[in-house]
Amino acid sequence: MNTKEIQNVPHVVVIGAGFGGLRAARFLRGAPVRVTLVDRNNYHLFQPLLYQVATAGLSPNDIAYPVRAIFRRQRNFDFHLGEVTRIDPDRRIVETSTGPLDYDYLVLAPGGETNYFGNESIAEHATGLKEIGDAIHTRNRLLRLFELAAQCDDPVERRAMLTFVVVGGGPTGVEMSGSLSELIRLVLQKDFPQHDLTEARVILLEAADRLLPGMPADLAEHTVKVLERRHVEVQLNTTVSDYDGRTVRLKTGETIPARTLIWAAGIKAEGILATTGAPTARQGRLVVTPTLQIPDRPEVFVIGDAAYLEDEHGQPLPMVAPVAMQQAETAAKNIQHILAGEPLEPFRYRDPGSLATIGRNQAVAQLGRFKFTGYLAWVVWLVVHLIQLIGFRNRLIVLINWAVDYIFYQRAVRLIVPTSEEKILQREFEVQR
Repeated sequence: MNTKEIQNVPHVVVIGAGFGGLRAARFLRGAPVRVTLVDRNNYHLFQPLLYQVATAGLSPNDIAYPVRAIFRRQRNFDFHLGEVTRIDPDRRIVETSTGPLDYDYLVLAPGGETNYFGNESIAEHATGLKEIGDAIHTRNRLLRLFELAAQCDDPVERRAMLTFVVVGGGPTGVEMSGSLSELIRLVLQKDFPQHDLTEARVILLEAADRLLPGMPADLAEHTVKVLERRHVEVQLNTTVSDYDGRTVRLKTGETIPARTLIWAAGIKAEGILATTGAPTARQGRLVVTPTLQIPDRPEVFVIGDAAYLEDEHGQPLPMVAPVAMQQAETAAKNIQHILAGEPLEPFRYRDPGSLATIGRNQAVAQLGRFKFTGYLAWVVWLVVHLIQLIGFRNRLIVLINWAVDYIFYQRAVRLIVPTSEEKILQREFEVQR
């Protein structure tokens, strides 16, 4: 298809370069359309490994890949860097911080954002794990606090500095708390040989009565046992009510002095979806038809975390990458069906299973009817995540870093990158002294 032909075919705008948006744009490679992918960042981020950036195991560039490099050979593709500020379905226009885009078909795949459930204090003082900036900020804070604790003579303040609270018992919270505990016990203990780090605490708080709600109960129980053996304090049926940067307050009235709260307790759809004027359901997700379209807007498709669609049991589909990727294929096919005058396909989710690593040599996995724990599940987790990474270089670097970590008990990226927030933290400590 030459340049003139590309300009004369329908224009498909895809919002979001996450798992869903990337798959939708790729699946339209041979279609008689021109595709424009819009994102605030010029890279695709492999979010499942963000916690490893936060705990000094990987660099940000190990889990991110430039969008233009991914689509270098796709002739009907273009990339638009910009923040989406408004979606106008009546005029079929997407307004961005760098200019408007008109469309014939729209695929909404903006992903999700951290849900603090309206608690502004927690949103202000906690750290999340949705973006590269979040992970770098968390890594800086963790490493800085160990350095400051090494200089602190006040045992109460030192204990608060070395208390790390993770909120949320899903895969992100489990993986983050397990990895953080290993960073402290296996790596930082060697970096600070003159200091006793046994007082350092990693506390995992979950409001429900179990961890990993998407997995069988026996795998959840196994996860708790492994975490506790690895010195993670797991507290179930525990809800955080407030956090001011120094004290975690629970609904029971109890308090935990801690200078770090890592929030992995919730996700909601991006707020930009509200500008469509379409009906929303829980977590701000847009209600879609079985063909993934907004009712009365057949040219608009919604996928991934942005879409609310129930399964055959009346439960909403989970906000996970496999759902987004499978929906992307269905949405791309249905656009082509419309162009060909063919009937549209309803979406059917095929659950590939669930995986969560608890740390070194330990993971839990459910793949269809089969359940695994321990070393075998950990190897499956490693292989699956390596395969899903984009780019040979990224796969190779991540594999090397994991091998070095496994053999030498090291974390490759124990760097404090100066930021304004870190300088404020340093000044606060100096004033307190």
